[in-house]
Amino acid sequence: MADVARHAGVSVKTVSNVLSGYPHVREATRERVRASVDALGYEINVTAKIFRSGRSGVVGLSVPELGQPYFGELADEILAAARRHGLQVLIEPTGFTREGELAALRVPRGGLVDGLIFSPAALVQADAHLLDDLGYPLVLLGEQMFSSSVDHVTMRNIDGAQAATELLLDAGRRQIAAIGMLHAETAGSAWLRYTGYSKALEARGIEVDTRLLGWADDAWHRANGARAMADVLDSGVRVDGVVAFNDALAIGAMYELQARGLAIPQDVGVVGFDDIEDSRYSVPTLTTVDPGRREIANVAVDILRRRLQETQRPGAERGSPVLYLAGMRIVERESTPRRSG
Repeated sequence: MADVARHAGVSVKTVSNVLSGYPHVREATRERVRASVDALGYEINVTAKIFRSGRSGVVGLSVPELGQPYFGELADEILAAARRHGLQVLIEPTGFTREGELAALRVPRGGLVDGLIFSPAALVQADAHLLDDLGYPLVLLGEQMFSSSVDHVTMRNIDGAQAATELLLDAGRRQIAAIGMLHAETAGSAWLRYTGYSKALEARGIEVDTRLLGWADDAWHRANGARAMADVLDSGVRVDGVVAFNDALAIGAMYELQARGLAIPQDVGVVGFDDIEDSRYSVPTLTTVDPGRREIANVAVDILRRRLQETQRPGAERGSPVLYLAGMRIVERESTPRRSG
């Protein structure tokens, strides 16, 4: 740390403040210290830090998998947000399994992390009691389960799917498929996005045609989007629009549509959900719902950081749990017809 201080032209205390995420440091100084850290290859001795302060400066991130683009990009955003606060992140994919998620909730990484950002996919609402009195700060992501005892950052699934469906309805499309349905009774975001889809149809006096529901129980990957789209088309129902419950499904569905000679958006308009990087480079580029991924990451890290600061103040009263809904917007690209006007 002394070497970093000399290299950056600051005091050792300033280096310590930057590395511990102390907020009252000028941004120019913070950047100079970080540049020196990178140049010298400085690494924090986590074990020594725990012994000295009782905190490691490391937080955990538990997500179902990194191979699904949304979670990979979310992890990148959380890493960037944590870095701005001088925090390091240990990422633990849980494999969409109950066992993996229960393991992540146990004292994370043997006590090496100070708190956890947790995105469950296998645990359900009946498991919410597991989040009580964990003994460390926890920020919950997603829609699979809710608890009044922990902080929760989530997205507007119903509003997003409803807006996506309305975009196609406004373009005159009426035979709109929903790709990404799950048979699980507690399907979290899948059920919420279906709710938004069905609400939009109901508001226009259109009944849901079950032949237009594409099932993807094997996870929301491109191949399953293509398979679900094929099942819908093979049913013989006419399709002029698609609302896919994530962008990977949408890209798979577009592949299947085009393989069958259908033009996008002339024959079939397609809307995805998540605004992953691939959506900007698909052919055609994909209209999608931006659910506020960066906002979710920034807010989750900020809440966790504040909770960690509370634990360092003896006798400090813990603030009430936060439920935060990120903003959403439709990003229109080539896969849907242009709106008139």
